[in-house]
Amino acid sequence: MISKNKMKALSLSGGESEETAKGFWSKLLNVKVGVVPLPLYITLAIIIYAASVYNTLPPDMIGGFAVIMIMGILLGDLGMKIPILKDIGGPAILALLIPSILVFLNLMNPASVKAVTTLMKTSNFLYLYISCLVVGSILGMNSKMLIQGFTRMFVPLLVGTASSVGVGILVGLLFGYDVMHTVFYIIVPIIGGGIGEGILPLSIAYSSILGDSAESFVGQMIPAAVIGNIIAVVSAGLMMRLGEKKTALSGNGTLVKSKDKDNISADENSKNAQSDHKTIDFSLMGAGLLIACSFFIVGTLGHKFTGIPGPVIMILFATLIKCLKWMPSKMEQGAHHLYKFISTSLTWPLMVGLGMLYIPLGDVVKIVTPAYIIICASVVITMISSGYFVGKLMNMYPVDAAIVTGCHSGLGGTGDVAILSASKRMSLMPFAQVATRIGGVSTVIFATLLLKLLS
Repeated sequence: MISKNKMKALSLSGGESEETAKGFWSKLLNVKVGVVPLPLYITLAIIIYAASVYNTLPPDMIGGFAVIMIMGILLGDLGMKIPILKDIGGPAILALLIPSILVFLNLMNPASVKAVTTLMKTSNFLYLYISCLVVGSILGMNSKMLIQGFTRMFVPLLVGTASSVGVGILVGLLFGYDVMHTVFYIIVPIIGGGIGEGILPLSIAYSSILGDSAESFVGQMIPAAVIGNIIAVVSAGLMMRLGEKKTALSGNGTLVKSKDKDNISADENSKNAQSDHKTIDFSLMGAGLLIACSFFIVGTLGHKFTGIPGPVIMILFATLIKCLKWMPSKMEQGAHHLYKFISTSLTWPLMVGLGMLYIPLGDVVKIVTPAYIIICASVVITMISSGYFVGKLMNMYPVDAAIVTGCHSGLGGTGDVAILSASKRMSLMPFAQVATRIGGVSTVIFATLLLKLLS
């Protein structure tokens, strides 16, 4: 028989083991990937991976969201923790480039790619995201600051465009590039407004003027746009760091300085100054989603009759509604809270989808040389520098003005999301969209006319 002392010792050792196990599990639960505890994250990742391997991953929004969320949470979290990288827009860089590299190396499961393609292209998740951000941020702004921002941003945009073209040509000549090639195949693709809105229309125009197939021109222009976007993302991260070190240069999402030093954040409204701190009403957020979708539809309807890009009409319509105070404050609050949720929770996952489908590294690898990269960098850096110095002269916050101007050298809506997320200034999305859309359309039209004149 076991003595009482032995039984007591066994009981104590068993209790200690149990306490040790509980302590280890508690510590493990405190390790998180983003906001998800590590054990739960690993479990979910295994489930999603197994479903993709055995071809049971739903090829729709459900499967698409599962893939981009599980990757986006991890890559965003790593980007915020890796030294040096975290200071130059690490989450955006990793979320864009890692999926793109995996696709390039054929390491992404076909079922996962199919699901993400359905989400991003068939379901048009990118434009839903942009609509929620644009409408929610505009309705949450102070109307006076909103108008001042729109009216003043065009000057640094114009100066930046002209300066970047001039510098790009000079650097191209320095490396032996022909002026025509530098302008039409490097500079114009960078500032043309992205792939869908810029490069594709340009390729069709080039094809009709020069006679070759449109596909051949797409392959020549995409590398410049991709490299320019990556440089713009890194530059935005560096501008954010500059703003953190020299706070007087940064508005943290506010574009124009207030004369009375009442620097109202772009995330605030004078009538709804505490919007972010109000209790979230989920039914109001549902109304905000309806408003965002409806404003986007207004843009598509307006495009049919005016030819003006739909996102630009959406921005103008939202601005008009805001300035005329036609939207009930409760609805503004709902749209604004939806914007906060979307920008906080879905930015990194969205960029995973963008990296997988819109950053074609295969095309980039074929053309890239050190000289090519330097020319692309000179265009983007000149654009951002012009925004910084001109913005400073125009009583704008130089850091924020530079970032918005830099969006003109990004990949359209894709670039806007990446650049603003790298600089933690998603509230500048309306201004970035105007810079991208109007700047891009103007570039496409001018480049087409110029090429026709010179041919």
